[in-house]
Amino acid sequence: MQPSNSSTYVLGIDTGGTFTDFVLWYGDTLQIHKCLSTPSAPEKAILQGIHELGLDSLTTADQFYIVHGSTVATNAILEGKGVPVVFVTNRGFADMLTIGRQTRSELYNLQPQPKPAPVAKSFCLETGGRLSADGSVIEALSENDIKRLLAQVEKLRQREKSAPLAVAINLLFSYLDPQLEIEIEEHIQKHFPGLFISRSSAILPEYKEYERGMTTWINAYVGPLVERYLQNLCSGVEIARVSVMQSSGGTVAANQAGQQAVHMVLSGPAGGLAAARYIGQRCGLTRLLTFDMGGTSTDVALIDGELELTSEGMIGPYPVAIPMVDMHTIGAGGGSIACIDAGGLLMVGPESAGADPGPACYARGGLKATVTDANLLLGRLREDAFLGGGMVLDRQASNIAIGKIADQLDLSVEQAALGIVQLANEHMAQALRVMSIQRGVDPRQLSLVSFGGAGGLHVCALADALDMRNAIVPVQAGVLSAFGMLVAPRSRQLSQTIGLELDACDENTLRTHFIRLQKAGHSALIAEGVKGSEIDTKYSVDLRYQGQAYYINVPYEINMHSGQELERLAGDSSQRAREVSKRAFHELHQQRYGHALDVEIELVNIRVAVSSAGAQLTLSTISAETISAKTNPLQRQQKSKHVALVGIEKMVEVIDRDSLVVGEEIAGPVLITEMVATTFVAPGWVMTMDEVGNIKLTRS
Repeated sequence: MQPSNSSTYVLGIDTGGTFTDFVLWYGDTLQIHKCLSTPSAPEKAILQGIHELGLDSLTTADQFYIVHGSTVATNAILEGKGVPVVFVTNRGFADMLTIGRQTRSELYNLQPQPKPAPVAKSFCLETGGRLSADGSVIEALSENDIKRLLAQVEKLRQREKSAPLAVAINLLFSYLDPQLEIEIEEHIQKHFPGLFISRSSAILPEYKEYERGMTTWINAYVGPLVERYLQNLCSGVEIARVSVMQSSGGTVAANQAGQQAVHMVLSGPAGGLAAARYIGQRCGLTRLLTFDMGGTSTDVALIDGELELTSEGMIGPYPVAIPMVDMHTIGAGGGSIACIDAGGLLMVGPESAGADPGPACYARGGLKATVTDANLLLGRLREDAFLGGGMVLDRQASNIAIGKIADQLDLSVEQAALGIVQLANEHMAQALRVMSIQRGVDPRQLSLVSFGGAGGLHVCALADALDMRNAIVPVQAGVLSAFGMLVAPRSRQLSQTIGLELDACDENTLRTHFIRLQKAGHSALIAEGVKGSEIDTKYSVDLRYQGQAYYINVPYEINMHSGQELERLAGDSSQRAREVSKRAFHELHQQRYGHALDVEIELVNIRVAVSSAGAQLTLSTISAETISAKTNPLQRQQKSKHVALVGIEKMVEVIDRDSLVVGEEIAGPVLITEMVATTFVAPGWVMTMDEVGNIKLTRS
């Protein structure tokens, strides 16, 4: 592509475990690209893709925007490769992160092996400055406390190999009054200007000191890595304005992302959900069950109008209490490795071949059988049509790798390949049940949206497993997460713990807290160049029955009038808001847990979500001229290739997705190939393509 002068280019990038995906929007044109990821230095694959797209020749006359989904924070946490962190808390609570909630991952193991502490004991420092549950000072933060703390940090910095690069500050009840944490932060900044500082009252001003402490520590643990990575990326594309996808499904400017690195732990998957919601709205569907099957993992989520968020997420073994898209992730992807366990049974995942060496068929040194190798041997992947023919797959290598599995199971190679795919399907089907049936939602009332490079090969089998009748394989499904980066809004999620009975909450006090959070969110977006008039604000509250440990988030109608108008309206509107929220809470509790109680309801946290719409992209409809120029379906069937698929008696037609005609019905079995993915329409399913290129599947 040769860029033209004074043009606007918007590039969405999703860095996956195997491939890095690119979606470029300029003028009315959508262009896609893929290249193999470089896990040791993700920015290399990004810069390579930018070069291959011809974007490194842009000039200052062009407007160039990059929205990026990064796995840097996630990988550092999962691989234990963050930076050394000093954890600062109150006296007597140095073991806070080690003790945690005292839950046992192996309930019936009488001799469980102790897990390594997140922070070494010598790096957990105690100080004065303790608040009570009502915000009053129990123990003051003295000058001696500060001197002693600074001396301890200095001593740790003298270590050659494990000198701390970050500090996490987490004092009890700091969400009620952050001043003591701010004072500690200011002293550390003054004496150690190079240290990255993460303060709990800024990262997560909510109750539960363990979850708040873990989230604050994780932010410090990966913050320096994220900052350095983003600096390297931005310096490589100096002409571009770079934003990063957050775990909540909105974007944030790269220069603000480093200090809030913990908000990037589900960066890539959140982009896929933003795109799935966009596609669903375009198809007139708002209730969706999504699965994103990539090379390393599969992410499953439920969308009911809006993206579902949770603040009870986990990354590896660690709780992360920041708002993130509510999804269930399993280690089942195209690169998931198949093997025989100690009992002689077949297992698939969670270990993955990744991008290097990758599946055996990539011919990059991989010797282990994967789901991709199995699909290739079953005929569902075409060795000559992978990445639009840009990468030829090695069928013989797959045959050798799966042959080792087949020999151990005393099966044919084809039977072993079919078993691998069926087992991977069952893992993913169970994940879909977790996000639907286990939450009181009937999946038969939803539409299944499949995306990711491998998703289209499994969509019909998964829909059958849940007795679903409708599914969608979106246009550009193989790079949908990267597309989601373009349509995602710029946003912030802010919260504050209240901890009072709902009926006892003072409307003016609530309004004051809501306004403070709203102003902070608006200021952050305005600093990114968003106009105040373009910012949308939503208010919600976390409610629970008194005595419960967990809560449910429901919308809240807050009266934002002021002065005499507020005094006149506050009483009625406050009562109405409470009653509406109570009804919503009871209904959700009944749906999720099967019962509702007639007891007092407690307001735990208030939340404010501020957002501004992302890029206003409209998927182009396929014109009548384009339709008439396409090959007649009967002529196409005569010319197209027909191949044999394992387990299917008749020959199966292979169709290029670009040759499909809008509205044409095609009954399975059939293979639909395109540059970035392959879709297998199984027997018993009928597909049609809508006017923007989405494949709609209906069970016949």
